[in-house]
Amino acid sequence: MIEERFKNLVVYLETGVEAIARTGVKALECRERYVKLLMPLAGNTNHIGIMYAGSLFTLGEVPGGAIFGASFDVTKYVPIVKEVSIRFRRPAMTDVTLEVSMEKDTVDTLTKEVESKGKADFPLQLEIKDASGEVVALVSGIWQIRALPPGMASPLAK
Repeated sequence: MIEERFKNLVVYLETGVEAIARTGVKALECRERYVKLLMPLAGNTNHIGIMYAGSLFTLGEVPGGAIFGASFDVTKYVPIVKEVSIRFRRPAMTDVTLEVSMEKDTVDTLTKEVESKGKADFPLQLEIKDASGEVVALVSGIWQIRALPPGMASPLAK
């Protein structure tokens, strides 16, 4: 289910960055502080017919912005990625999904930090799973929330 107030966010997640749009990534669910994403196998295979590592990495990088958009005031702040690493555990031979969520206390703490310091880092530990629920990759990263610079319009606020 995509909550009505997050429909524009979902459109941006799926189409706003051309390289991501080419993968066919889809938001399956988007609600307050929760997003579930899908990367289709079709169009994302490598030379031996399994999911291309770069597509898996793309799916692992997108959640920082996705959870930001579902958790914070996109008219005041903007996300950036600082660091992402991925560990491939087994071949992905089906569509894959990734779920990301953030606790309200974490959102409140990060909001206070970005208000006082102009930025706040948040780490995520994520699992990419195949259609049977097997973990095919582990993603670890640090994203940052920054105060939106004066005069800059957030693409997530459309």
